[in-house]
Amino acid sequence: MFGRPKFVNIAEKISQIPKGLYRSEALIAGSWKNLPQKFAVCHPNSGEVIINVSDCQAEHVLEAVEASKCGFEMWKAKTAKERAAIVRKWGTLIDENQESLATLITLEGGKPISESRGEISYASSFCEWSASQGRLLSSESVPSPFPDKRILTMKQAIGVVGMITPWNFPAAMVTRKAAPALAVGCPVILKPSEDTPLTALALGELALQAGIPPECFHVLPASRESTPSVGKTICEHPEIRAISFTGSTNVGETLLQQSASTVKKVSMELGGLAPFIVFESADLAAAAKALIAAKFRNTGQTCIAANNVFVHHSVMNEFIEIFKVEITRLKFGDVFDSSTTVGCLINSRGAQKVQEQVREALEKGARLHSGGSAIDETHFEPTLLSDVAADASCFTSETFGPLCAVRAFDSEEEVLALANASQFGLAGYFFSTDHHQCFRVAEKLEVGMVGINSGAISCCEAPFGGVKKSGLGREGGLVGTDEFTELKYCCFGDL
Repeated sequence: MFGRPKFVNIAEKISQIPKGLYRSEALIAGSWKNLPQKFAVCHPNSGEVIINVSDCQAEHVLEAVEASKCGFEMWKAKTAKERAAIVRKWGTLIDENQESLATLITLEGGKPISESRGEISYASSFCEWSASQGRLLSSESVPSPFPDKRILTMKQAIGVVGMITPWNFPAAMVTRKAAPALAVGCPVILKPSEDTPLTALALGELALQAGIPPECFHVLPASRESTPSVGKTICEHPEIRAISFTGSTNVGETLLQQSASTVKKVSMELGGLAPFIVFESADLAAAAKALIAAKFRNTGQTCIAANNVFVHHSVMNEFIEIFKVEITRLKFGDVFDSSTTVGCLINSRGAQKVQEQVREALEKGARLHSGGSAIDETHFEPTLLSDVAADASCFTSETFGPLCAVRAFDSEEEVLALANASQFGLAGYFFSTDHHQCFRVAEKLEVGMVGINSGAISCCEAPFGGVKKSGLGREGGLVGTDEFTELKYCCFGDL
């Protein structure tokens, strides 16, 4: 039904990338450091090794911090207009190198090339947006209660920022964090995922080309074994004044604990368990198409992927039939072919987790409508289950894979209770043509972002983030730069 994965010639794809963008060294203070200790980066579609990359240690964090301390004084002294021009240039270079960067994403992350190209456009948008927002950091005069005093507030760059980014969006998560930090005057020390460091290293090269000072943008790749010590050093270093992290809630909790001793400003985008609700008045065809995007984008490996799908019992059968047709349009194949719409899981552990969730759900009485089987170690068929038990693991924990689990509900009150019972609250979606219901449900869903009659909600202009155990702070939107600034109050007396 879904076709079969096809494996490409890795060397041929690598040869198409300009040498300046195909990096395996660490980037520290403008120097590309070829470290003796290495780790392998593999193409998850086939398991083939792409290249061995320099494996940074805690000492390299210290080196980057020392350079950043000098860079901070110089970078924050530039005008907002000057910084904006450089950050905007970074975005322009990202756009100009879209195909090479998309190839890197697909090589190391296994994402279908059409989605990788889309990610590059998304990534560059944060540079353009942050450049404009960085120029809007304004001082405010507040009416004073005293006749001889004046009150003024100003936002100032917080200092050196440590960033840890995930593998599922290896370009966009870098620019969504780094662009606003740089725009307001903060140097960045970036630790990309060990699975996808090549994209981040290429972005580092383009940052240098754009004119970002070498002391202000460092990329420290580290293996799975070295990452804990590198992350701990970033969190505990007193000269790093803020941390921005995207990843699992478990890791986020650890980083919070490690950051406590230096009382850092922390922003985190963590795990999700997004509800997707189809009410009885919904446009079922539109909801089905939106669910395909919300569930199967990047093979289900997104933090805002629809995880718990609730369909009103009166339209359940009709919706399942419509959705089954949409699922059959998904296609495996060569991930460098634009017609391929489903890729691989990032590793065999991801596929095993999906398989276990399917097995358990079926044992608890779920019905299998499509898929349900692994194709190989990293490929799993797009799967649709209905009548899923509320206590099934695919409903209580984030799947991060191509499994769509559906259960019926009877009333708005019931489904809101089910959706809000989660300890997570990143995103939620629902479909309804009842405008009164749209406002009620949007207000009552305990999530940071809501898609109302839409399965695609991300853009640089909107604030991205969650509530409860899904994170702290927001990225993008009008508040994205706030994570990297401090508010200072000045009282002028004797006036």
